[in-house]
Amino acid sequence: MTFDYKKEYKEFYLPPKKPQIITIPKMNFVAVRGKGNPNDEDGDYKKAIAVLYGIAFTVKMSKKGNRKIDGYFDYVVPPLEGLWEQDGIQEIDYSRKNEFKWISMIRLPDFVTESDFLWAKDEAQKKKSGDFSTAEFFSYNEGLCVQCMHTGTFDDEPATVQSMHDFLAEQNYALDITSERLHHEIYLSDFRRTSPEKLRTVIRHPIRRKNERS
Repeated sequence: MTFDYKKEYKEFYLPPKKPQIITIPKMNFVAVRGKGNPNDEDGDYKKAIAVLYGIAFTVKMSKKGNRKIDGYFDYVVPPLEGLWEQDGIQEIDYSRKNEFKWISMIRLPDFVTESDFLWAKDEAQKKKSGDFSTAEFFSYNEGLCVQCMHTGTFDDEPATVQSMHDFLAEQNYALDITSERLHHEIYLSDFRRTSPEKLRTVIRHPIRRKNERS
């Protein structure tokens, strides 16, 4: 049976609509860093997504080629994710999309080593159109977080984020967004086939206990 991360790790990918506290373990990703409005038709964000999926599917389909990856098992490519920040502010101002700095990423199975990633990057460059040089093997140890499911447009996210922060205050936690721990989104819907009001996005913020220094 094909392994599906969303089904096997529901606590990470299918949280409830009410905020919850969770500890996220270290995970490895194929990632691309960039700047600018993700909605720009010819912008770097959309180019980054093409690079990510090109490499992710190269790894997945390695089973049909000459590269035999130790520990390989068949799996569903995990969903697209993103880490977001803007200079000078801790949280996100959705009215200033041109100022976004982002890391767009797709989780890699644990059996994928950095060597396997470099092979997939080179293989994608040979067989697919585009520049894959921007892709990197990215490890992220997220740790203690608050998260919940947001349903609706991205511009409506502030209300969901506020509910998360209200929950933190009740539970004696504080937001801990830094240059290393960022606003995190996981995109569960197909943007091309889902109406904006039905989009499902996991929103996750790093936190700490209030009696701990950041």
